[in-house]
Amino acid sequence: MIKPMRDDLMVQQQVRSKWQHMVAVMCLNQTYRKQVKQCLPILFSKWPTPQKMIKAPLRSIQKIIKPLGMWKVRSQRIKEMSRQFLTWDQQDASDLYGIGKYGSDSYKIFYLNKTNIRPMDKELKRYLKEIKNGRVRTKKN
Repeated sequence: MIKPMRDDLMVQQQVRSKWQHMVAVMCLNQTYRKQVKQCLPILFSKWPTPQKMIKAPLRSIQKIIKPLGMWKVRSQRIKEMSRQFLTWDQQDASDLYGIGKYGSDSYKIFYLNKTNIRPMDKELKRYLKEIKNGRVRTKKN
């Protein structure tokens, strides 16, 4: 049985690796968190690493992420980002294919422990406010 993600936590708090984090932020682009939380456990149970995702049939990925919309483009971006991830220096997330400002800001917060940034995303803003108020702590590498 696939364990669903908790509704009370941000998706970024529920992934197990930097690569899964990047896939999650790509899936969150222009869609609702609730839909992503339903798809990610299935996606990661089949392909938990970039090496496995690279070998995944594109149509299989598309079938899982179809409820998110833009499934054809999104699945291709996930595969390309996964290829690049294997040689990425893990400094600037925007160096990865398909990762924009939201993904870059999210990576800085959750993996580089930078809290002095100004994200545009309301959930990231809320999370930083909770950190400032001592309600949560950032993730460690």
